[in-house]
Amino acid sequence: MDQITVSNITIDVIHKDIKNIHLAVYPPTGRVRIAAPLSVNDDAIRLFAISKLGWIKRHQREFDAQERISPREYKQRESHYFQGRRYLMKIIEKDEPPKVILRARSNIELYVRPNTSFEKRQEVITEWYRVELKKLIPGIIEKWEKSLNVNIDEWQVKQMKTNWGTCNIEKKRILINLELAKKPLHCLEYVILHEMVHLLERHHNERFLYYMDTFLPNWKQIRTELNNLPVSHADWEY
Repeated sequence: MDQITVSNITIDVIHKDIKNIHLAVYPPTGRVRIAAPLSVNDDAIRLFAISKLGWIKRHQREFDAQERISPREYKQRESHYFQGRRYLMKIIEKDEPPKVILRARSNIELYVRPNTSFEKRQEVITEWYRVELKKLIPGIIEKWEKSLNVNIDEWQVKQMKTNWGTCNIEKKRILINLELAKKPLHCLEYVILHEMVHLLERHHNERFLYYMDTFLPNWKQIRTELNNLPVSHADWEY
């Protein structure tokens, strides 16, 4: 991947087998990427970027103003999110195996042994998120397999710092970001559908957009919602 700098903005440049130049500004940091056809040279890309400077800076300002979630400490009355809802953590120390329980749609109870370390508390919560997310994914995949007339041979939940999801077209395998356990269910479904549509069209071209518009007409609104939700100290993008 190459880079250019325009007006003190660093832009990642990728040459791909596509017809048109695509520009994207990714949350939460405002990273800029241009995907250009193989035939387009660097001078043309630079002129394109200059013509879009106003658009780029406007989106970067929006991301700068986005709410951030500081690193979690897994302590009493700390905010945690699950399926788009905010919960307050309640630490309950008992000499028994650790577990997590949601209470009254407002509290998330973390049961741990006395003097449990930060690392162990984080591990327990992370594994709980993973288990809960894995309960949701199969039904969504099955729904869209029927609608799209495609088959997913394998799926995994993975902690990722660059994407909400990915698709390996050859292996018919999708990876779903563990962070989506914290987001609303319709955001999870949008990401899964997005990755499954890649089995019909590899690139983010007009054909891909046609499929998204056909199967999930409000996908752009959901994408905006997902990218505008409070983000953690890690970097996520889609």
